[in-house]
Amino acid sequence: MVRGKIQMKRIENATSRQVTFSKRRNGLLKKAYELSVLCDAEVAVIIFSQKGRLYEFASSDIRETIERYSRYAKDVQTYKRDMEYQVLHLKHETAEMERKIEILEVSQRKLLGQGLGSCSMEELHEMDSQLERSLSSVRARKAQLFNEQKRQLEAKEKLLLEENARLHAKCSENHRETRSASQERGAIYRLSSNGPYGLDVETELFIGLPEMRYSKQQQQQ
Repeated sequence: MVRGKIQMKRIENATSRQVTFSKRRNGLLKKAYELSVLCDAEVAVIIFSQKGRLYEFASSDIRETIERYSRYAKDVQTYKRDMEYQVLHLKHETAEMERKIEILEVSQRKLLGQGLGSCSMEELHEMDSQLERSLSSVRARKAQLFNEQKRQLEAKEKLLLEENARLHAKCSENHRETRSASQERGAIYRLSSNGPYGLDVETELFIGLPEMRYSKQQQQQ
């Protein structure tokens, strides 16, 4: 069975209230002492009774503990104030950025030719001048890129012409070497055809029996 939360309230009977105060006070001071010993914690407890009587416990000098608490509480308050200021500052910056973004979006729509019905003559003249300036900047950038690409193509053309001339010279040299080698082979062939002693060498092809070849040679003589 789950028990409900017990609601606490002030004890109306003065005698019962004093007895309960004494018991709970002693128990609280005992627990504070045990906590300081077992956990090596700095503990300070201050109790004032209904009649203004002071009861206290401190694991060290209670004044130093109170001063330490005061410094800590002050630092916490300062930190909270700084955080609140930072949050407010960020909210202000966010709202300002949203306002600027909205203005830029309206200006962009107007530059695109949208929502011009509410524009005055001065605003239209200013947008016209702004578009002219933007167009001039675009054209200048376009011309710059065109000139850069032209210079790159000219440099590439120069390299290709130089490479073509080099290959042409190499082909001409190879052709001359091939022609010279062919002439040398022709001269060697002519020398070998005359024989080693200046005698003609028979190079005619003859098909038939040896007797027929001998008879043919006699007829030629």
